[in-house]
Amino acid sequence: MTDVAGAPMNLESAVARDLTSVPFVDLRAMAGEVWPEIEQEYVACLLDGAYIGGSPVTAFEDEWAAYCGADHAVGLASGTDALELSLIALGIGAGDEVVVPTNTFIATAAAVVRAGATPRFADVGDDTLLMTSRTLTEAITPRTRAVIVVHLYGQTPNMTDLVATAEQAGIAVIEDAAQAHGAEWAGRRAGSFGVAACFSFYPAKNLGAFGDAGAVVTSLPELADDIRSLANHGRSHGHSHYDHDRIGTNSRLDALQAILLSGKLARLDAWTERRIALASRYHELLGSVEFSGTELRLTATAPLARHVNHLFVVRVAGRDSVRAELAKRGIQTGVHYPVPCHMQPPLRPFAAQPLPVAEQAAGEILSLPMFPHMTDRQVDYVCESLYQALRTPASRVETADVQ
Repeated sequence: MTDVAGAPMNLESAVARDLTSVPFVDLRAMAGEVWPEIEQEYVACLLDGAYIGGSPVTAFEDEWAAYCGADHAVGLASGTDALELSLIALGIGAGDEVVVPTNTFIATAAAVVRAGATPRFADVGDDTLLMTSRTLTEAITPRTRAVIVVHLYGQTPNMTDLVATAEQAGIAVIEDAAQAHGAEWAGRRAGSFGVAACFSFYPAKNLGAFGDAGAVVTSLPELADDIRSLANHGRSHGHSHYDHDRIGTNSRLDALQAILLSGKLARLDAWTERRIALASRYHELLGSVEFSGTELRLTATAPLARHVNHLFVVRVAGRDSVRAELAKRGIQTGVHYPVPCHMQPPLRPFAAQPLPVAEQAAGEILSLPMFPHMTDRQVDYVCESLYQALRTPASRVETADVQ
């Protein structure tokens, strides 16, 4: 291919001629790969009518707990419910504070509010855009009961330092691992560090369902039992269907979703290796590029982290106009996330101070296409198109095309 650090590419090149578009993610390819092996079980469950609980859910819970290096998994209706129910089961509520990185999806902080507690926002490191032990320490107060450590973009932060900081402060560690299926720190999987770890199986995740789904993993059996009860209308195991020990909710993993997730889990490691290879190609093509007047930065991967590349995020000035130029070339992109949590209107009352790193990054971050069925040629095309977008004078004019 044309060297992206060299002369501007010719868009009539061989790479460009057979590429008219690059999707941000291709869910059909993943579903198509796994469907032949799950079809018989899926259709049998569909026709049987046993959609709630049962052996498919139990089997997936056991598989997922083992994969994460935890003793228990509780399948739930969403990753957001996983966060909220974990907090409630831990007895965290009114009068308590929970530290949350501001660079995350709003669900992380919203779960704290819905549990009745107060989010305390922390800034992130400028290299990885993840929470650090320093930013955690700065956010802790005498009212802090827990920290939700977010493994964003597919990478865990420095869990050695964060766990040590939390232990010194006497606060619980909850992992928001919604974007980090299979990610590791120093050889340990996401999900094995905190008292609880919360996963989303939203369709676009590395391990995605056919709709909303989630899970909590933990090695504390009583916590697992409490979360399971809360998710099942407050019922406890062994009690009558109409005996309720507490006020709960309805947040159960469906059997049909569990069948799909078990089928995809068998492929997760292979899909992860492909994501890692694609990220390596992105780094090779973009890592040494120099642009006059425009800085392109790649988010860093820490030496002890196994980054599973749920998202491939770069930082660039004039992000919105660059994004518009890529769209003209048929390349879909995302922004994760354009507004830090502490600046979201419903969460502003909880903002104690400016968080400059996250605030600066919010206007620069751009998520490029990343999915396991992406081809090398598509990566080449994205990189060459990004090079062109950064050199296009018109792209220096800002637009409001942010989603």
